[in-house]
Order: sequence, then C-alpha cells, then structure tokens
Amino acid sequence: MRTYIIAEAGVNHNGCMEIAKQLVDAAKEAGADCIKFQTYKTENIVSRLATKAEYQKLYTTADETQFDMLKKLEFSYEAFIELRNYCDLKDIEFLSTAFDLESIDFLQNLGINKWKIPSGDITNLPFLLKIAKLNKSVIISTGMSDMRDIRAAINILEENGTKDITILHCTTEYPTPYEDVNLNAMLTIQREFCLPVGYSDHTKGIEVPIAAVALGASVIEKHFTLDKNMEGPDHKASLNPDELKAMVNAIRNIECSLGNGEKVLAKSEIKNIGIARKSITAKCSIVKGEFFTEDNLTVKRPGSGISPMHWFQVLGQAAIRDFKEDELIEL
Repeated sequence: MRTYIIAEAGVNHNGCMEIAKQLVDAAKEAGADCIKFQTYKTENIVSRLATKAEYQKLYTTADETQFDMLKKLEFSYEAFIELRNYCDLKDIEFLSTAFDLESIDFLQNLGINKWKIPSGDITNLPFLLKIAKLNKSVIISTGMSDMRDIRAAINILEENGTKDITILHCTTEYPTPYEDVNLNAMLTIQREFCLPVGYSDHTKGIEVPIAAVALGASVIEKHFTLDKNMEGPDHKASLNPDELKAMVNAIRNIECSLGNGEKVLAKSEIKNIGIARKSITAKCSIVKGEFFTEDNLTVKRPGSGISPMHWFQVLGQAAIRDFKEDELIEL
C-alpha cells in the first residue's frame, strides 16, 4: 500500500505568491503526493476580538490579534487559481483546506476532488453538512477530539452522502510533545470505525510519521516551510525541504519493507543459506565402518551437507568411507 503524503504548506507562504510557488517546487522535489494550502476569508472564521494561541504568540507580532495575523496570511481566491495552475504545471496535486462555507464553494468550483476537514471544524455541523453533500473523498483530522466527537462527525458525513472517509489521528499543539502523540490511538480509531486511518503530525522531527506508516497509516500530513526562522505561526513546527525529502524517502523505504506479511525466503537471502547454516561434520577422524556417535560428530558451517535437524537419524549409522576432521558427513 502506498501512503498518500500531504506536504502541508498551510500559510507558510506568509502571504507571498513567490514563496508559495517555491513551496510547490520543494514539495515536488521531495516526492510528496500533493501540496496543501489553507483557503479562508478571515472575516468568516475568526472574531476581531479573538486572541492567539500561545504558540502563535511566540512566533508572530506581539500586539496583533488572531484576526490581524490571519489577515496578513490570507490569499485571495484569484491567488489560489494561480497556485492551482502552477501545481498542474509542476505535476503535483493541489489541495487546500477550506475553513469557511464560502471557501468550500470556491474550491468546489475549482474542481477539488479531495476535501480536508481541519481539527477545528470537527464539531462544526453546518461545515460538515456542506462537505458531506459534495459526495467526494474526505480526510478528517481529529485533533482536540475524543471518540464521541469523531463518531458524531463521521455519522454526519456518512448519513449525508460521504462514502470515502480517511480519519487522521492528530494532536493540536505546535510542536507536539512526543509524550502527547499517543500514536496507538490511531489503531484504536481504525478498530472503532473500520475506516482507513492516517496521521497528521506536528512534532518537530520525522520519526513519528515514519512510525505511523509502519503501524498502517494510509495518509501522512506534515507541515513544511522554506525557512523555520521566518515569522509566522507554523514555521517552527515545520520541516525544511531537506527534512521533508528525508521523511518521504524514509516512508517509501518503510512501505517497501512491510511486504505482504507472508513469511517466506527472500530472494536476496537464499544465497546465504549454505554460508550461515550448519551441517553435520566429523568431529575427529572417522574410519570406514565406524559408527557415528555424539563423540565423533559435531555441527559446523557450511550448511551444504546433512542438516543438523537429522542428527538422530545419523547417529548409530556406519561410516560409508573414511572422514577427516571437519569433513561433511555423507550417508
């Protein structure tokens, strides 16, 4: 199974089209399956009085509101049309998360076939209903949620037309402490809902998403940036392009390594059987007609003679010829 890897650019373009296109180039170079942005009208998603999260306060202008911060990072719909066309040119799938109802309409008209529901909207009934009625593939993040929240959202989606759902385990903290990842919860979600699962990662490194793939994640989402030192809310918890490429390569290696689960001889190891296994050999000189005993037999490499699994069948038989010490026994 090939993991669908989402390179999450989010708002790490800092409101600059040139940076956004460089992010597209970096995601393509890294081997990601798609690059994802965030589409919203600030007036539709946040009050002018809303404060910023603690992590946002650390890496953005101190005296601005959450509204001010998001407004600076907002792209126009025309900008997303340009970005979509650039992604087509670079042959990488374009995705964007809608954060309000108007933006859902825009992205629908843009021809988006996969829809990402962010953790913050898992309890947003009007939003869920509008996405569900599109009857398209849905990927839903579950940060800040328990099983009741997830079940309610999945029921709404399924009862209103959505047939293809992937649930992403997620912890909404930037960066996420390793002790808060709880990666095994992804498996709990899978058992509970019998749906494909994945992982949206906000840890600093690449180890956790790689581990998620080993556990069966079908989708990995990871923030990335051109420069972690840029001003903005998400840069510090993002990968740089080299790290993104390393993560993608590691995931592809893990996929290749998982195999089909059937325990058989690998083609590459067959040639080593004779070298690494052992055979029944002469422990000392043995003359023709002498009986094989535990005193004159032993087990040593190579493995090209009689297998030690036949030890008791060999004991008590007469030597058919003289054997020198360390010679492979023949019957």
